[in-house]
Amino acid sequence: MPHETPLIATIVAGLGLAFIFGALANRFRIPPLVGYLVAGVLVGPNTPGFVADAGLANELAEIGVILLMFGVGLHFSLKDLLSVRAIAVPGAIVQIGFATALGAGLAWMLGWSMGAGLVFGLALSVASTVVLLRALQERRLIETERGRIAVGWLIVEDLAMVLALVLLPALAGVLGGQSQIDDHASLLSLPASYGIWGVVGLTLAKVVAFVVVMLVVGRRVIPWILHYVAHTGSRELFRLAVLAIALGVAFGAAKLFGVSLALGAFFAGMIMSESELSHRAAEESLPLRDAFSVLFFVSVGMLFDPFSLMSNSLPILATLAIIVIGKSLAAFVIVIAFRYPLGTALMISASLAQIGEFSFILAELGVGLKLLPEQGRDLILAGAILSILVNPLMFLALDWMKSWLDARAARAAPPEEAKPVGPATQPGQVASVATVAKEDGPPPSTALSGHTILIGYGRVGSLVGAALKQASLPFLVIEDADKTLARLREDGVEIVSGNAANAGVFAAANPQGAKRLILAIPNAFEAGQVVLRARAANPGINVIARAHSDAEVEHLKGLGADTVIMGEREIARGIVEEVLGQKPMPRPEAIEPSPA
Repeated sequence: MPHETPLIATIVAGLGLAFIFGALANRFRIPPLVGYLVAGVLVGPNTPGFVADAGLANELAEIGVILLMFGVGLHFSLKDLLSVRAIAVPGAIVQIGFATALGAGLAWMLGWSMGAGLVFGLALSVASTVVLLRALQERRLIETERGRIAVGWLIVEDLAMVLALVLLPALAGVLGGQSQIDDHASLLSLPASYGIWGVVGLTLAKVVAFVVVMLVVGRRVIPWILHYVAHTGSRELFRLAVLAIALGVAFGAAKLFGVSLALGAFFAGMIMSESELSHRAAEESLPLRDAFSVLFFVSVGMLFDPFSLMSNSLPILATLAIIVIGKSLAAFVIVIAFRYPLGTALMISASLAQIGEFSFILAELGVGLKLLPEQGRDLILAGAILSILVNPLMFLALDWMKSWLDARAARAAPPEEAKPVGPATQPGQVASVATVAKEDGPPPSTALSGHTILIGYGRVGSLVGAALKQASLPFLVIEDADKTLARLREDGVEIVSGNAANAGVFAAANPQGAKRLILAIPNAFEAGQVVLRARAANPGINVIARAHSDAEVEHLKGLGADTVIMGEREIARGIVEEVLGQKPMPRPEAIEPSPA
């Protein structure tokens, strides 16, 4: 391999092997990220064969963290963040303290110093941004209350780690390490002569200054840039503007204000979310987000020495127990203490039961300051790898427990009567009931029959819903986005909260008694699962779906959809009818209803 192309070699080897092992993992019904980690181990320095550049891999992975947090910010408003501060702030602080104490206890048992125990415990207390967000996105929980609590909790943890990175160099001498490292050029490294309170005060001042700049200047400048570029009509420039804002704000926040790259990107996305172009910005950045987040897992795998599992097995198991059991137990007790439902407590516990990028940064800083022995860094890396591997299994266990919780809630809860919230006698109105899912139980079943089930209430679904409402046709909406659900409740539309692919959620819509199913969601593969579920429940239901390609049309019709509307063909149909003077244009065969 030529030495002049380490970047290309790292990207090709990382993505290529990640694809191969990710596909194998998916084939055996294992989370693909396990394959990504295995790919990293194979190209790492601890296994024979080709060795990728670890430094370049880490920097590429950092870009993935930036883009991922930017994407979360696009869907997470300041109002959402403030709405969970009552649980996220005290919860994260108590959980960090508990996990740090457990880590310090293990360090004491291993004969390490107090400073080593502090660094070790802090490294075990903070969850991985990438792993947590991947888990929430796969389960479509980002915009739910549980998702907002988890993300808010994560942000508080990141702020605490930024403060720790600032204080450790100043306190290293007191804790038994080297008072200051020479090559730590970041603005996080402040002179010890400021004193502890001076360092803390200056750090808080920098964070406040960054937030003020983003809220005062960023709220005006960032949306203005997006609108200006959008008016040029160049998709290439718009995509470039989105990436430049995300990476530029993150880098500037780290260098000028001492804020982490991830937090800087999150605020950039949150400010950009106030623009009506935020949906397009999220779409344009999605491919790069996915690619670079894969490189993050590859870079983590490169740090892992598989032979350490044999030479250091007991300390590694103890470290893993602190991460997976100790942190989870602390988070569970805290959430329950704040009187949140059991399902929320379990989800938060599973989300935080791993460590990642901040843990590596703390470990490297601790070793550089002569606070943490190299064995401590190895234990942190092993704990990170194993906890990331175990984390999907915890979510699978959570999904298994969900059915038990649903059954328990159904037995314990008294039957609920549907409460009408809108009259049916007014022109253009339908009788609707507020059907709201319980956090720990299945959503109550609808009382409607002979109705239409509308899945998804985005740009397409909202237009369909408005037409159904105007025609006084009874219908309900299955949706999982909190903001959309709140708007539907205000409009008096009956809703079932959740993902339609979930059996309990779909059953609550009474598909057996429904006349029609309309799939307004753009994801054809997810829609296909719903079509199969609908056909099994009611073979005579009329299924209408949407697609973006001929392949998706054939896929959905093959699964049992009666009519599949392809957007591009409908646009062409409208244009041709306009050109031909409103003369009807025959529909293409691919979108005609199939014979019963």
